[in-house]
Amino acid sequence: MIGGLGFGGSALGNLYRRVSEEDARAAVETAWQAGVRYFDTAPHYGLGLSERRLGAVLGDLPRSEFVVSTKVGRLLEPFDGGGDDLAGGFAVPATHRRVWDFSAEGVRRSLDDSLTRLGLDRVDIVYLHDPDDHWAQALDEALPALAELKAQGVIRGIGVGVNWCETAERFIPESALDFVMLAGRYTLLEHDAAAPFLSRCRERGISVVAAGVFNSGLLARAEVPADATHDYAAAPARLVGRARRIARVCRRHGTSLPQAALHFPFGNAAVRAIAVGARSAGEIAENAALLDGEVPAGLWADLRAQGLIGSEVPVPQPPGGPGGQPRTPEPLDEHTRRAVLGD
Repeated sequence: MIGGLGFGGSALGNLYRRVSEEDARAAVETAWQAGVRYFDTAPHYGLGLSERRLGAVLGDLPRSEFVVSTKVGRLLEPFDGGGDDLAGGFAVPATHRRVWDFSAEGVRRSLDDSLTRLGLDRVDIVYLHDPDDHWAQALDEALPALAELKAQGVIRGIGVGVNWCETAERFIPESALDFVMLAGRYTLLEHDAAAPFLSRCRERGISVVAAGVFNSGLLARAEVPADATHDYAAAPARLVGRARRIARVCRRHGTSLPQAALHFPFGNAAVRAIAVGARSAGEIAENAALLDGEVPAGLWADLRAQGLIGSEVPVPQPPGGPGGQPRTPEPLDEHTRRAVLGD
């Protein structure tokens, strides 16, 4: 269903700063031209702005040729108190407020609202969004509601979108998940704790989408600045130091820290795609080019020798090598569609 580079839609919602309508449209259009066929969004991103912007472009493209996911768990209620949503992380007017709701009715209402904003007749994947503090209701009410929608053919896949493996672990034994979107925990910088979890996902046939592969900025540049961010806050000095050590090894092998960060998750066979945000055409074009390029196999061995990749953590293989994962987006060909979507 999905493969290679996916487009993460948080920046389209004006994450922390404004993105113009022109830049937002150009980013999605350039992603399409670069071969990206998986697009992820959520009501949370800019109080629905991300969904509206994404849908405005996807609505003009062949529906059978792309996969789109959104999320449930936060309903958007009209709000007339004025102000902005910067406290929520997005540079948009506070026209709505978020209300946590993982009830069955909340799931159906959230999905209906998302379809309206997207202007699409369906989405392919629906994730439970950050159910950490609401896992009981999410498990007892939201997941059965999504399972019913899947059985009816309204959606094609069910997932959880989380920042921590421990949250997703609660759902795996008791539900038929298709996907886990794991943000910031399986990256070139941080991976040891998540690797066993990904192995369990693979054993159960659950596909993993690795989001936040740049750790919210720390791995996004070839030279790591002192004021780099990690998990959307100032990066601790120890992580800045570790990222700089990785960057030095990358340079010795003729590659860059961002390129290695984009390639790394695909060493794990559980990872089906990565989701990377972009504010402009230039950003998504650069990331697509980096992912399309080759990373010397010796890099991973060197990083492991330096203690920067765990000894049991799988790494990308050369093309055609054992365990190698695709690094470029795959088309939704008929075989993939039948095998995964059931068409």
